[in-house]
Amino acid sequence: MIELHTRHSEKRSQQRGIPPLIINWLLDYGEESYDGIGGVIRFFDRRSLRNMEREIGQAPLKRMSEYLRCYLVQSNRDAVILTVGKRHPGRHVWRH
Repeated sequence: MIELHTRHSEKRSQQRGIPPLIINWLLDYGEESYDGIGGVIRFFDRRSLRNMEREIGQAPLKRMSEYLRCYLVQSNRDAVILTVGKRHPGRHVWRH
């Protein structure tokens, strides 16, 4: 899968220590939520984690568990990854 990144998203990924594997998992398994201003937020929820566990296995998920609170924002128009980040405990993704 070819993914397009902005310089901003590459920089944020590096600064926040989010490995490329997590970005690929978000693109392949992440739940989608539209932000209302032309972006799509992708994040892991219970359903996506169950699907990943079924296909990838429990051991890899446990090893990468610190990254399962990550999210990314893509442009709705051309699917370019605009930014990536980590959700903080107690905060949730707003759904419109």
